[in-house]
Amino acid sequence: MTENSTELSQLIICPKCDALATKPTLLAGQKAMCGRCQAKLFEHKANSIDRTLAVALAGLVFVIPAMTLPLMGVGMLGLFNQASLVDCIAVLIANDFYVVAICLFLFTIAIPIVRLVTAFYIAYRIKRGRVKPHLLRFFCSYHTLDHWVMLNVFLLGMVVSMYKLLSMSQLTIGFGFSSFVLLLLCSTLVSVTLDQHAIWETLEESREHKYG
Repeated sequence: MTENSTELSQLIICPKCDALATKPTLLAGQKAMCGRCQAKLFEHKANSIDRTLAVALAGLVFVIPAMTLPLMGVGMLGLFNQASLVDCIAVLIANDFYVVAICLFLFTIAIPIVRLVTAFYIAYRIKRGRVKPHLLRFFCSYHTLDHWVMLNVFLLGMVVSMYKLLSMSQLTIGFGFSSFVLLLLCSTLVSVTLDQHAIWETLEESREHKYG
């Protein structure tokens, strides 16, 4: 790495007002604030790797029950029916709503799972000191997937449906719904616990060490 690139790596731009500042060295739990607008530049999160591992693993544990257990049940005129997330996808396919079924599978099952696995894998490798340059691609994938997780949209749709069904039928909440809410919580907390700034620096140092 040249002297100029080293100097540039020590600079940081405020995401709010575009002010340029020298990157400070922070202790765990400290935040760097912009001197112009007082916006947060970045934060050195305490125990970020351990907390990310715990939250990502918990999210992966809730994936199976969130997909397979009943989300809610509806009773009307002596009849009762309940469905899981997998059942919803199967019904959409059976009624030829293939595009909707694919979108539901991608945004509520596939992408959230891959995102949690990616976060867990990166945190695990860093914790074990097995940082390799290829983790940069994994971390870039994590950022890409971060914009395509739609668990909150699906939850909002279920809540609206429940509100409409309450006045005309008997409604029960299944264990799948509780698992889905916990999965959504873990998926959100991963973004909170993951110290992205520290991980970028760790991965950059690994790449510089390999390529000189």
